[in-house]
Amino acid sequence: MSNRRPERRLAPSLLSADFGDLGSAIRAAEAGGAGAFHLDVMDGHFVPNISFGPALVEGVRRRTRLPLDVHLMISEPARYAPVFRKAGGDTLVFHLEATEDPRGTIEAIRATGAGVGAAVRPETPYARLEPLAGELDQVLIMSVHPGFSGQRFLPEALPKLATARRQLDEMGSAADLSIDGGITTETAPDASAAGATFFVCGNSTFVGGDVGANLRRLRESVEVGAARAVH
Repeated sequence: MSNRRPERRLAPSLLSADFGDLGSAIRAAEAGGAGAFHLDVMDGHFVPNISFGPALVEGVRRRTRLPLDVHLMISEPARYAPVFRKAGGDTLVFHLEATEDPRGTIEAIRATGAGVGAAVRPETPYARLEPLAGELDQVLIMSVHPGFSGQRFLPEALPKLATARRQLDEMGSAADLSIDGGITTETAPDASAAGATFFVCGNSTFVGGDVGANLRRLRESVEVGAARAVH
């Protein structure tokens, strides 16, 4: 693996966009400097909500060339990985809590040709993910309880981020370190300073104001945190 950390990127979560005019939301986010799009897939079983399936992922794929980061908040992620890869997912992120065989799930996702990410809920210790980190393209730390958008950032995610950052750096890993939940101009600097490189931003991108301006402000706040990490 490379010794260079990936660049910090913003990944607008389309769950917070206007589904009645999704094409416009995608174009506005692209123009505002989005580095990827994050798609939350929920099954009503692993999390208490239902969002969308592969058909929407396929529709988004037709409207953008940016990477699609598909967050599988579902039971049996290995079973459904091929269909979400076929729909256009570039990285498929499963939850450690959703499978009794995480290495088998990693192998199943890798076999589809997609990048592989693993996520942990706020109550799950990072120690459970630590043995797998070297096999991943993305480590995702949840800073809210998965299932609903618009929740407040949980600051206990920050020590997990810092631990993950140290581990990835020690391994020379080029994996993204992702933070998801409650990312705003107030919370992004702390997450960036703790070492996050991939910022999932939903309501702070699409709810209120101009999408391009929202993303520019988020980018500035990320850079503030990055500068703080250096010094």
